[in-house]
Amino acid sequence: MCGVVGILGKEAVNQKIFDALTMLQHRGQDAAGILTCDGYHMSLRKDKGLVVEAIRTRHMERLQGNLGIGHVRYPTAGSDSEFEAQPFYVNSPYGIALAHNGNLINTDEIRKNLLEHDFRHINTSSDSELLLNVLAAELHKAEVSLTNFSTEIFFNAMRRVYQRCIGGYAVVGVIAGAGLFAFRDPHGIRPLVLGKKEINGVIEYMVASETVALDCDGYEVMGDLKAGEAIFINLDGQLERKVCAMNARLSPCIFEYVYLARPDSVIDGASVYSARLEMGRIAGTNILRELSKHDIDVVIPVPDSGRHAALPLSCVLDVPYREGFVKNRYVGRTFIMPNQIARQKSIRKKLNTIDHEFKGKHVLLVDDSIVRGNTSKLIVEMARKAGARKVSIVSTAPVVRYPNVYGIDMPTHEELVGHNRSIDQIAKWIGVDHLFYLSIDDLIQAVNKNAPQLTHFDTSVFDGNYVTGGINEAYFACLLNKRKNQDTSTVRRLGSVDIHNQE
Repeated sequence: MCGVVGILGKEAVNQKIFDALTMLQHRGQDAAGILTCDGYHMSLRKDKGLVVEAIRTRHMERLQGNLGIGHVRYPTAGSDSEFEAQPFYVNSPYGIALAHNGNLINTDEIRKNLLEHDFRHINTSSDSELLLNVLAAELHKAEVSLTNFSTEIFFNAMRRVYQRCIGGYAVVGVIAGAGLFAFRDPHGIRPLVLGKKEINGVIEYMVASETVALDCDGYEVMGDLKAGEAIFINLDGQLERKVCAMNARLSPCIFEYVYLARPDSVIDGASVYSARLEMGRIAGTNILRELSKHDIDVVIPVPDSGRHAALPLSCVLDVPYREGFVKNRYVGRTFIMPNQIARQKSIRKKLNTIDHEFKGKHVLLVDDSIVRGNTSKLIVEMARKAGARKVSIVSTAPVVRYPNVYGIDMPTHEELVGHNRSIDQIAKWIGVDHLFYLSIDDLIQAVNKNAPQLTHFDTSVFDGNYVTGGINEAYFACLLNKRKNQDTSTVRRLGSVDIHNQE
């Protein structure tokens, strides 16, 4: 999970990209980068850390041009070194830069073909660099100069990119001297939305991972990119769009609605906030069906995304809603931290209890999901230490039983508390008196309520049905081996990257 943004404007876009990235900071806190294009000249700044840490005023002053892209990184594939922060760029052909959210599942095949057939050298282990080089290689086959470049050349190249690259990906990029492009994988797994606004008679365009990035600067939402759709906006502001992937079918990742996206975003026409409210209502109805004579005294959310479902749930159960945990806003999202040690150290710093809300009560904790279970186990311990008589948990997502391979850091079965465990076994491991989950049908219903046009989702983390195909035990064994090698290797630290002026 990462955040991407691309803007083609009338004036300098550096500040607008910076602002949009801060709105997408929840999608990645490991690294940030901005690349701008001033005519044929590219300027890049990227570094580890939050947006405000990686990109300072002195860097912004050099990021000139009315065309640019930005990225916030949450590492999934590859290492977490500064060198693998995005955007990436290549000089040939034309000068192309790209920022990517998602994950490719056929990286070994792509890497082999790039080296043996396209004669392109790859510098990192990032699948984003592979995507960039596949696009560059396909554009190179057109054998035309930039003066003869056309959108049809781009769309023809994209048809072959879709044939070569399998996985979940949402991409923004620039071609120096030509314009802004974006594309979304054939299943639309990762989100990507297009917006525009008029400034003194000139139309500016923004493409971003979520609508909140458009909202912050007053862009009108034009709609989401379709599954398998590519767009190109030339320097004169002419927008062309085309579905270039064969057999494209929209199947967005339903986990975006559960946890990943901001509640004030709308993804593929579905309000994230409304979906989470409905998850809470359905969860409450299910609990009443299972425990008609419950003794729950209070409903307490696990901040922050558990809060949205907790209020309607408490109304259904007719028990008080209370805030029992105070969140330290200066600790990042533990789910997207790059390793388990960091997550466990951070949770104690992140949450503190209001003890009198727990003392002597049967507390129902509301969380968006239970992935590894470590956070839930610690939170239950905190609730009991605060004096809770009984502690139950409801997850507004189904049991997470399978790894995600499309850009969320759930790479191994062993890390998932729900894999090969019954709900009773999970409850015992976490240490709760009752444990409730939504079903997959419940979750789909919650999203569908305000977006009936969405008929299919990627629910692979819950049911193991991977929409791209190509996922088997051999794939997971290879993935696990790569992770072990990555954990035991020494990552080469190359420092911050600024191609305009190294510092």
